Amino acid sequence: MRKTTSAAVSALAAVSVCAAAGCTVQPAGGDGKQQSPVRIELPSGTPSGPGKDRPEGSGDGRDAPPQRPAPKRSAPAKPSAPPPRVLWSPGDTGRGVRELQARLRQAAWLLHGPTGRYDELTAKAVRGFQGKRGLPRTGRTDTVTWQRLVRMTREPGTWDLYLMGGQPADAPDPRCRTGRVLCISKSSRTLRWMVDGRTLATMPVRFGSQYTPTREGVFRVYWKSRHHVSTLYDSPMPYAMFFSGGQAVHFSSDFAARGYAGTSHGCVNVRDEAAIAGLYAQVRKGDKVVVHW
Repeated sequence: MRKTTSAAVSALAAVSVCAAAGCTVQPAGGDGKQQSPVRIELPSGTPSGPGKDRPEGSGDGRDAPPQRPAPKRSAPAKPSAPPPRVLWSPGDTGRGVRELQARLRQAAWLLHGPTGRYDELTAKAVRGFQGKRGLPRTGRTDTVTWQRLVRMTREPGTWDLYLMGGQPADAPDPRCRTGRVLCISKSSRTLRWMVDGRTLATMPVRFGSQYTPTREGVFRVYWKSRHHVSTLYDSPMPYAMFFSGGQAVHFSSDFAARGYAGTSHGCVNVRDEAAIAGLYAQVRKGDKVVVHW
């Protein structure tokens, strides 16, 4: 009985080995005689032996090297935004600077001008405006500063831009082209001192209000008074050159301080004292005065 059991175990082992290799087994009968051979077929495509989980193509039976993950690529750094473009800076001149100054006046950051020159007072006003709004205090007007200021103010008019003078004079009236003439234009608010059609000096002037208008027409200088004081308004009228009743061309400290924010009582005001002093020295009694639009 023990012998038979050992034989059976040996036979089963042989069957297991042959099954793994796909071979033919010759079973033995119970009487020890050989029976017909039995073919053990393995399913098609089933891997045999170790390495059955190995990726396709590793037919040498060796373990495939571990796959390393591809290195992660960091996103490219975004380029930093370029600094805002500078529009105007100290030393610049022109109409754009005038508009900047006019808007700074509206926002109460500038009290003088506009002059059309980007001076230290303008730079100081810009720095104050920038600092109040958390912008870099450069004193230069860049696009960011300008856009913020524009949103806070209105479009300045002609006399906002030339509040303190500096405007160009228009063409002289034809009546001014001969002789010695104070040629005064209400449209450009300027006075030309002309001799024989040639302009010797030009200066900004101011006129009376709608209630005390400056008279228009052709007149003559009939009186000059260097230190004149108005008896009607009790106000000084230095370098007065009278041409029509109580109306005269003279220096005005109010015009020098306030510009076109104020008006005269009918006289032709000059804000530049040095200019009117030089004009007073040249004008003679009898010289022509033309006040026109």
